[in-house]
Amino acid sequence: MTKSRNLTFALIVIAFAQLMVVLDTTIVNVALPSVQRALKFNSTDLEWVVNGYSLAFGGLLLLGGRAGDIFGRRRMFIAGVLLFAAGSFAGGFAVTSTWLVVARVIQGAGGAIVAPTALSLIAETFAEGPARNRALGIYAGAAGGGGAVGLILGGLIVNYLSWRWVLFVNVPIAAALAIAAPRVLAASEGRSGRLDLPGAASVTAGMTLIVYGLSRVATHSWSDNTTVATLGAGVALLVLFVLIELRSKQPLMPLALFNNRNRSGAFALRMLAGSTTLAVLFFLTQIVQNVLGYSPLQAGFAFLPLGIGVVVTAQVTSRLIGRIGPRVPITLGALIIAGGLLWLSRITEHATYVVDILPALVVLSIGLGLVFFPTTVVAISGAVRNEAGLASAVLNVSQQLGGSIGLAVLGTVAANVTKSQLLNVRPTHTIINEALITGFTSAFEIGVVVALAGFVLAFLVIRVAAPRPGAQALPEAA
Repeated sequence: MTKSRNLTFALIVIAFAQLMVVLDTTIVNVALPSVQRALKFNSTDLEWVVNGYSLAFGGLLLLGGRAGDIFGRRRMFIAGVLLFAAGSFAGGFAVTSTWLVVARVIQGAGGAIVAPTALSLIAETFAEGPARNRALGIYAGAAGGGGAVGLILGGLIVNYLSWRWVLFVNVPIAAALAIAAPRVLAASEGRSGRLDLPGAASVTAGMTLIVYGLSRVATHSWSDNTTVATLGAGVALLVLFVLIELRSKQPLMPLALFNNRNRSGAFALRMLAGSTTLAVLFFLTQIVQNVLGYSPLQAGFAFLPLGIGVVVTAQVTSRLIGRIGPRVPITLGALIIAGGLLWLSRITEHATYVVDILPALVVLSIGLGLVFFPTTVVAISGAVRNEAGLASAVLNVSQQLGGSIGLAVLGTVAANVTKSQLLNVRPTHTIINEALITGFTSAFEIGVVVALAGFVLAFLVIRVAAPRPGAQALPEAA
């Protein structure tokens, strides 16, 4: 087998792993209304089907990236896909809401190993420059493709089988990846070191408590004793995490990683983009199925332009970034995301797909495609070999943490606005739909502000310019 062919098969396995992890998020989103009815979730607890996965994924990504560096990336890649399969298999048999959330946490833990090892395998396998940019473009396309496939597949499965099969479908994919990986991925040697378990425990627990506290605000006031205690404990644990990292000889996340302004800006921008992306999928799923009356299959097709747009934009951006650099696409992308969210904030209970939803999804897909790929390039560009897993892990942590916090905050805004709309009125089907839409559109308005903050951040912080002719890598600014 030639070297070129080896690289091609290696990239296929890595891309399919990323597709599986992303597919899981969107395929479950389409199934949420069915899951809610089957397992008796209330509207606020339903977020934990998404957040249980996201928090485990984001909270353990640093540990997953570090484990790949220490124990070998191929070995940890295989372990991650098998753990992901175990969580998917368990979730498919869930008979209570708690059972499902726990299974989603296991899935998230598996994804936390797969994602950073997959991205660092690209950094290790492909030389920095055009070859790596092409590989990253395919990787980003797989992420967008996973979203698109998940939407359609989720609709088909829920419509014709059962919501349980949106989890079972991951099992054969993961099994195939585990079998193929030893045959096409080069074995990477680990290095001496130890895992920072106290750091991993403190950051994961801290993020979980903060998101839980923010979610409680939807059903309790900010002055509620449990809410205040939960948020306070979460902040304290994150402070403890920083102290642990400062004192540890082998920290989970060396704070020196943030000395590079471009990389730190990329992390912050992925957090802001993640905070709006997850919320948009969650809210629009509720709108099109519960308010507009779409079937799960119709909902899947309704979201398809979002996934396709991200794939196409990522591919175009991967070809342009070597000429114009990442700053222009990132800055423009944040502004376009704000425009898409503003469009969504104007929908009503009488919205039509072609006029009110489709254009917004197309605009959002372009903005997200312009942000996701260049921030990936900036985050791992210039990283030494032993930092590749860490940099890719922190990038994913930023997106997942942003998604969980964004969904908790925007979900709280939506729930409180809806609740206020229903005070002192006789709830009819029409009035309830109007209140729900008002809550969701208020959350989208907050999302516009978040996206504009991303535009300002990109404009002020990102300083990577277009490479000089003949240059193989994007320059790094300290």
